[in-house]
Amino acid sequence: MIKSYLLVFFSLVISTQSWSQFGFAEQDNSVNPSSWQASVEKKSDNIFTILITAQVDEGWHLPSQTELKEDENGPIPTEFIFEYNTEVLEKIGTTKEPRGITKFDEIFKTDLTYFENQVTFQQDFRVKTKQGSLDLEILFMICNDEMCLPQDQKRFNFEVDNFDLVVAETKTIEIKSKDKTLTEALKLDLKGESEFQINSDDEQDSNFTIFLLGFVGGIIALLTPCVFPMIPLTVSFFTKGAKTKKLGLINALMYGVFIFLIYLLLSVPFHLLDSVNPEILNSISTNPTLNVIFFVIFIVFAFSFFGYYEITLPNSWSSRLDQKATSVGGVIGIFFMAVTLALVSFSCTGPILGSLLGGSLTADGGATMLTFGMGGFGLALALPFALFALFPNWLNSLPKSGGWLNTVKVVLGFLELGLAFKFLSNADLVEHWGILKREVFIGIWIVIGIAMVLYLFGKLKFPHDGPKQRLSKGRIFVGVVTLAFVIYLIPGLTNSSNANLKFLSGFPPPLFYSVYDKETEGPLGLKAYKDFDKGLVAAKAQNKPILLDFTGWACVNCRKMEEQVWSVPEVFETIKNDYILVSLYVDDKAKLDEDSRFNYERNNGSVKKIRTIGDKWATFQTLNFRNNSQPYYVLLSPELEILNETIGYEPSSKAYFDWLKVGLENFESKKGKTE
Repeated sequence: MIKSYLLVFFSLVISTQSWSQFGFAEQDNSVNPSSWQASVEKKSDNIFTILITAQVDEGWHLPSQTELKEDENGPIPTEFIFEYNTEVLEKIGTTKEPRGITKFDEIFKTDLTYFENQVTFQQDFRVKTKQGSLDLEILFMICNDEMCLPQDQKRFNFEVDNFDLVVAETKTIEIKSKDKTLTEALKLDLKGESEFQINSDDEQDSNFTIFLLGFVGGIIALLTPCVFPMIPLTVSFFTKGAKTKKLGLINALMYGVFIFLIYLLLSVPFHLLDSVNPEILNSISTNPTLNVIFFVIFIVFAFSFFGYYEITLPNSWSSRLDQKATSVGGVIGIFFMAVTLALVSFSCTGPILGSLLGGSLTADGGATMLTFGMGGFGLALALPFALFALFPNWLNSLPKSGGWLNTVKVVLGFLELGLAFKFLSNADLVEHWGILKREVFIGIWIVIGIAMVLYLFGKLKFPHDGPKQRLSKGRIFVGVVTLAFVIYLIPGLTNSSNANLKFLSGFPPPLFYSVYDKETEGPLGLKAYKDFDKGLVAAKAQNKPILLDFTGWACVNCRKMEEQVWSVPEVFETIKNDYILVSLYVDDKAKLDEDSRFNYERNNGSVKKIRTIGDKWATFQTLNFRNNSQPYYVLLSPELEILNETIGYEPSSKAYFDWLKVGLENFESKKGKTE
């Protein structure tokens, strides 16, 4: 699912001196995706048609006038408000619009009608007297596939002149002292610096971590029936089949190098994807369909490990490569032997590589992280061949092949089964299916764990298991560890403080995604203030920084951030425990009380009427941050100091978590200086 994410800004120029301290000086990021024109056509002696034409830029669309049902959500319909004296004019019928584009919207789960490119609306009026006036105010949203800009306004004025209705010059709205006072009240006395750098050490740590995980995966793959028996056979072939001992060692080492390079090269296609679109891998990782596919694949892998069937690549592939390795000889022949090993061992290494691929894609690390993981995996597979070639006497210390190899394979099957439900959980969280709530997920893991314990203690058998024998110390140890893990999981089924399971942070669904139907005050059940002033009071009382969240009910990317980034446990816990969340909805249509309504004069001289809560917070955002896109996030101290760079849509949970941590560190630093 490849999408481009557009940041759209309104033209609002604030004084250079005010913005320069925050790094906003001389920046003009404004885009106006629509333009409006009005004209009048005479239909008969006293009937006129007002034509209102909207021109919408490519990639954007204008919602129709169709009202949403009470239980539906979506962009606010376009609205035409005519103000006139009924003794002068008579409105005939309703405002007509052409047939638009009607599609089922996957986000809002309803049919939405909208217009692209150009659309003309018509309204008929009957002129009743010689002189008079007519005022038109248009309330509209402009949307694209990812978001809707806050509702804007456009005004036209018409006059009746000797029984003719004509377009007049737009009237200037008087800005009164009340308007200036309420406008000033929206301005924040922001302080502090804006240029902060997110520490990249965590990314390096993550790459090193997945390299180690890949290495561990390679070690596990070595202990499977497909790979382990190959070690002594292959090493013996090189050391005994070569003309000289030295040549045999060189060939074996080269064989190990080629194994490493083959697995490293498997990540190259993902770098090509990354270069086409840097966000494609993250889009893949959050794609519900792909996560369900991963779930199915891992279930198939698991039952293959259990021994119910074998997953192998076509025999012709390995046979052909084996023939080339034999006939060609030399360096090229050794390379084909390494490729043959990779193909022959696929039934055991494939599921482990699949886990590595899925884990890398869903860890926000992209192609680079995958390369580190593949490198670790390939190195673990290659090292034994190189080391045993250098020290052939070590072969005598290797355990003999036997039933323990099948035990390793079955245990891997249980692990694959548990991991499969992680991918299904990812899709469930994004789509809110509600089939894998946290307690259900943990319950499934408990059942899988109990089944694994029963297998290790000989109570369950699979197709390739031999006759029942005395339990080895290894099986008993792994069985006891698994049983301890199952016991650790049990509190996760409860609605208590012990249900957190911090050791598993990031694997089960978040705490708020629960069968206990926890009440929600804000996104994901977080405590969220819908008024900035109330949030500021709470921040001062609790001495916590503010996470200012400019959002919207019709904002698709806002929902993505909440469902895919904020739902990550460490992000969720940080917002919940360390910040005061203030979520301001710029498209909230709730009316302000009469005393709070005012006219806001833009820098270009146009006037916007502030009537709704959404009008107020949209203006608040443009006035203070010169940005009117959503989502948009700002970290502030209770003293209104900017604590980190402001950011918009950020699909990487790791990058967002790092951003939150830097804000906390800067807050603690500033707090320490004032104490």
